[in-house]
Amino acid sequence: MSVQLLIYESAVPVTVVQHGKSSVEVGGDYTFSKRVNSVQLLAVEFPNAASEYAIVFSGTSDACFPAVILGMRGDENLYLGENGSWQAKYVPAFLRRYPFVFSSSQDGKTFTLCIDETFPGLNQEGRGERLFDEDKKPSVYVANVMKFLEQYQIEHQRTQAFCKKLLELNLLEPMRAQASLGTGEKLSMVGFMAVNRDRVKALPAETLAELAKTDQLELLYLHLHSMRNFSAMVDRMGGQRGAAAAVSDDATAPV
Repeated sequence: MSVQLLIYESAVPVTVVQHGKSSVEVGGDYTFSKRVNSVQLLAVEFPNAASEYAIVFSGTSDACFPAVILGMRGDENLYLGENGSWQAKYVPAFLRRYPFVFSSSQDGKTFTLCIDETFPGLNQEGRGERLFDEDKKPSVYVANVMKFLEQYQIEHQRTQAFCKKLLELNLLEPMRAQASLGTGEKLSMVGFMAVNRDRVKALPAETLAELAKTDQLELLYLHLHSMRNFSAMVDRMGGQRGAAAAVSDDATAPV
């Protein structure tokens, strides 16, 4: 799996000096994600995402984070439709927060609201929502954006704790996804991890009880259930007849 591509080309702090007369027109255009084949997913999103995406874990044995796969090729988003529409019921929060994002201080205690100035919806013609009101104070719209990003940050930290637990319990293993298209083309994706079901079953009863009590056991099985969506994703490649996908242990998968 390729390294996560950034969707922010020019993120700058939102200030009254620079954006006092600016507005943001946000719609359903996700063209900015055209060349992104995976995005981060928060643990709280698993229930909504598991029915439509393959949820995997990206990173190393020291640190990892959940992600949803959007395409088998490095620069391909199979969930992006014509005119930038999103071809799934659930849109990951990673994408919904665009064009806004928090930047943090080096100590991670201070967060600054930023906006991608390359976003086509950013304008000074009054289209959409104003960033500042007539008194040069952040608008109600910006206040709501801040609340969304603050909650995103909280859930991000909770997700990091969940991933840390998975690594401590040694539940993750490298995996490989392979696809055979009706055209004869074969694709292979590596660089991601998945939970080993047998390792979960082998956990001590008290550990399983703890995971169940914190709802983390449910997250594990939502992730495992979602892996079948690799096949559904391959079907999006032009609806080619004869297309098939398989996910296997990366250590034993044929090259």
